Amino acid sequence: MIHTSSKKISLIIALLTVCFIVFCGLLIINFAEYKWIIISSAIFIVFVCIYITSNTLISRFIVSKVVPLYKTILNKDLTVANLSESINEKELLSNTKDLVNDLNSNQLKEISDLKKLEVYRREFIGNVSHELKTPIFNIQGYILTLLEGGLEDPTINLKYLERTEKSINRLITIVDDLEAISRLESGELKLEYEKFNLYQLIADVFESLEIASSQKKIKLLFGKNLDKSTNVLADRKRITQVLTNLISNSIFYGSSEGSTIVSFFVIHENVMVEVSDNGIGIAEKHLNRIFDRFYRVDKSRSREQGGTGLGLSIVKHIIEAHNQSISVRSKAGEGTSFTFTLQKA
Repeated sequence: MIHTSSKKISLIIALLTVCFIVFCGLLIINFAEYKWIIISSAIFIVFVCIYITSNTLISRFIVSKVVPLYKTILNKDLTVANLSESINEKELLSNTKDLVNDLNSNQLKEISDLKKLEVYRREFIGNVSHELKTPIFNIQGYILTLLEGGLEDPTINLKYLERTEKSINRLITIVDDLEAISRLESGELKLEYEKFNLYQLIADVFESLEIASSQKKIKLLFGKNLDKSTNVLADRKRITQVLTNLISNSIFYGSSEGSTIVSFFVIHENVMVEVSDNGIGIAEKHLNRIFDRFYRVDKSRSREQGGTGLGLSIVKHIIEAHNQSISVRSKAGEGTSFTFTLQKA
């Protein structure tokens, strides 16, 4: 197609050139007695006509070939008529080259992102299968034992049924956590904003975790100089979930006879909440992945405590759903501090 169009343009220019030569010859032969200025003017006029005609034809040819490229790259319904509205015709080829280079860079970035996403997908599937496999195998083992005669043995039947129930509850917890993350990411989980007292909410969470903290001999304390009248505007149920998760982690990973301190400070239109402990801390190499799904610093210990590895990921999603932020500071052997913000009411 391009080759044929090129031939047509060349043919037209050649014909015009021949006409120009013939015309000039006729002028010289028939009008030699006139002044050369007339002949020169005629030649100039013909030259201008040829120049304009050939330039128009070539420009149309180039534009007609560039339009499909722009349609493909920009995904727009362009025509030769409205192409000039999208680009500067004088810089047509230059703009096309720049656009193709930009497209190439964007494609390379997309390929890199897709590769990272594929690695994340494989890792996520592996983690999910591993988390589900353990309780499923446990349930299978307990049921087989009961079916093979254990059901009639009063010394083991109740114990194995209780263990089966525990494994089933763990499966339910994992599925519920996965569903919560999915709903938060997709925006399906609607937040119910309300005004509530932050100090009272923290006190309620302390009370709910009193048994767990006493078993580890860990003190749950408020920070100093708190304004007990501070109110925030947020989803009370979800913020309770955030605080419960963070404080529970500080208990599970805290040092015996240690302490967990919850403080909050008013900063302009926000309230900064900090949950700190003097526990085992987190090595720096783990901090950038601490909010990832299923990521555990101490895998065996976390599973023994019944964690799913999804808690901190849910916490991060809840805070971000409030259009707020959360961060972590920690040092191995010294303790950890989680800090997040909420809107002041």
